[in-house]
Amino acid sequence: MGRRDELIAKYAEDLKNKCGMDPDMDLLTKVTIGCGPAIYDADASTVASSQDSELETVKDKFLVKKLGLADGPELMDAINKVIETYGKSERNKYRAVVYYMLTKHFGKEAVYG
Repeated sequence: MGRRDELIAKYAEDLKNKCGMDPDMDLLTKVTIGCGPAIYDADASTVASSQDSELETVKDKFLVKKLGLADGPELMDAINKVIETYGKSERNKYRAVVYYMLTKHFGKEAVYG
């Protein structure tokens, strides 16, 4: 099993155990691949949910640019809901897991079709 596969398995574990979701492994794999080399960097692989600038980056670079959503207050509401689901006290919120939950939240799985 390669390093990426190990990370995908770890992300699936987080979705099951920390978020109470049964992950769609095909979509999770595509979202993880979409994150690119960031998944291998300790800092870039996680979302610093306590930093407003980091949440703005998730909104602008992922929700608006990647998923093609129109900017509005509902985007930050969705990010906060995902962070709440993941667990505010959870130190490592993996970017691929956050992106996966946001993709599901907005029903934008087709972007990864």
